[in-house]
Amino acid sequence: MLAVMTAPDLKPVTTRSALLTLLLGAEVPRLSTRELVAAASVVGFAEATVRVALSRMTTAGDVVRDAEGGYRLSERLAARQRRQEEAAHPSLRDWDGSWDLVVVTTAGRTAGDRADLRTSLAELRLAELREGVWTRPANLHLTLPDAVGAVCERFTGAAPDTGPTALTARLWDLDAWATTARRLLAATDTDDPVLRFTACATSGRHLLTDPVLPAALLPDDWPGDALRASHVAYKQWVVDMRRSLTDAGDRRDADSG
Repeated sequence: MLAVMTAPDLKPVTTRSALLTLLLGAEVPRLSTRELVAAASVVGFAEATVRVALSRMTTAGDVVRDAEGGYRLSERLAARQRRQEEAAHPSLRDWDGSWDLVVVTTAGRTAGDRADLRTSLAELRLAELREGVWTRPANLHLTLPDAVGAVCERFTGAAPDTGPTALTARLWDLDAWATTARRLLAATDTDDPVLRFTACATSGRHLLTDPVLPAALLPDDWPGDALRASHVAYKQWVVDMRRSLTDAGDRRDADSG
């Protein structure tokens, strides 16, 4: 029986996280204060709380406020938005059985530099085979950022003699990822806007950790595509809802004028 992820199973979304989710999922680079207040109200956040959070987020450098009172993501979070978009729409290539191998070739880096590199390699959906050696099936259009390419070399070749299935099982805990994905899918099947929003925000983060492996290496009934489709559909609902609320507010202002 499929376990249903209920409200206690989901970490509550803070006002900051809710506003970032709205901005990260927006189809435009900038949202007005009215749009953010209206959309946040549907998922349980009061206007005063939203305005305080926006002020703090501006001070912290999460968002940038323009002269008209609108907000856009900071450069750092705009990069996260691009990663989330890539997670929802991964750029795939036909898999011929080969694997990408990225090897760290530069020594003498600081602990902070090494940690940043590990984060960058993980964001590329590479898994660590051993220290300094990262790999994945060559089914993604993989482009190394300049900072990674400066300290690593990339190769393409066959999987080890143990075979691709055994290597996949060693590198990724697919059962654990699939279990969480199915619970998130179940949690989105609700009329409660707060719970659904929380599940959507969580699914966006979970998709960032999907290894996006070739079908031949995945278990039966892999939920990755279903979770992506659910996430994309919900993002569009949020966009439509925000537009509808904003348009209704504009009409009220026009009538009162």
